Amino acid sequence: MPPPVTVSSPKAKTRRIVRALEKALGVPRQAGSLPPPLDMLVATVLSQNTNDKNSHRAYTSLRQKFPRWELVAASSPGTIRSAIRAGGMANQKAPRILNILNEVRKRYGRFDLSTLTLRSNEEIIAELTDLNGVGPKTAACVLLFSLGRDVFPVDTHVHRICSRLGLSPYPGSPEKTFDTMRRLIPRGKGYSFHTNLIRFGRTICRSNRPVCNECPVYAECLYPGKRSVMRKRSKSSADHNFMLLDNVAST
Repeated sequence: MPPPVTVSSPKAKTRRIVRALEKALGVPRQAGSLPPPLDMLVATVLSQNTNDKNSHRAYTSLRQKFPRWELVAASSPGTIRSAIRAGGMANQKAPRILNILNEVRKRYGRFDLSTLTLRSNEEIIAELTDLNGVGPKTAACVLLFSLGRDVFPVDTHVHRICSRLGLSPYPGSPEKTFDTMRRLIPRGKGYSFHTNLIRFGRTICRSNRPVCNECPVYAECLYPGKRSVMRKRSKSSADHNFMLLDNVAST
């Protein structure tokens, strides 16, 4: 029989899941050198509705063609579309990026968001989400990956896993999950939990056919479609499998 689901407060449950994922997948460490916030903002816009490989190709292509943001802003939407085509949805993303750059220049007098470092998380989220095409997830990515703030971005994959684990009661709204999780994440664990959930979702808690037999948080899961664990694995076998997963996730 599978182990029973543990009943406790959402904060306590979140702490257990954070610890379990860190034990299974390691404790991610953020790079010492962080990209400028405007670079991260545009890169995150390019990552919308595509995979990491394609969004990276699109961003690299854009910066090779336009080494400075003022060159992008002075270009036509068609030229930008051509540069970012590898990332998909270029027809939508090109004018979005152009509008963002023009608005940044209008607000701050230059193509630079470094003044955001002086503001609170709430102020930065409000400022960025006021830009057309920038939602809470994109704003949170700028906070976490560029400004080094302790926040927890929620994309569709993280939202799916939080719903399966019963951490968010809003299965249809990543935005509401973002608001909910902000109150649950242990201090200092935004980067670790976000990164490990992404890796966990790619290797174990997949959208289709999750690998429940290899799940380190199976007892916490409330997903109706989860598969029963029919046998116990030895500790050495589990450790070996998670070591393989760690290597896959880091590539």
